[in-house]
Amino acid sequence: MSSESEHEQDIKRINELARKAKSVGLTDEEIEERNVLRKRYIEGFKNSLRNQLDNITLVDKEDKQ
Repeated sequence: MSSESEHEQDIKRINELARKAKSVGLTDEEIEERNVLRKRYIEGFKNSLRNQLDNITLVDKEDKQ
């Protein structure tokens, strides 16, 4: 039995808030929560992308022999 990661929980909550925003609207507290979750999601995405880019090795065809 595996538990949801914090990242997965954040995405789930962001989606819940998005659905609620479209149907009935959000309270001020929910808007603030959404903003915090979105910021945390974006920062995590940027860090992951940066890590992937830092681990890329370019290989020149002429260097291969």
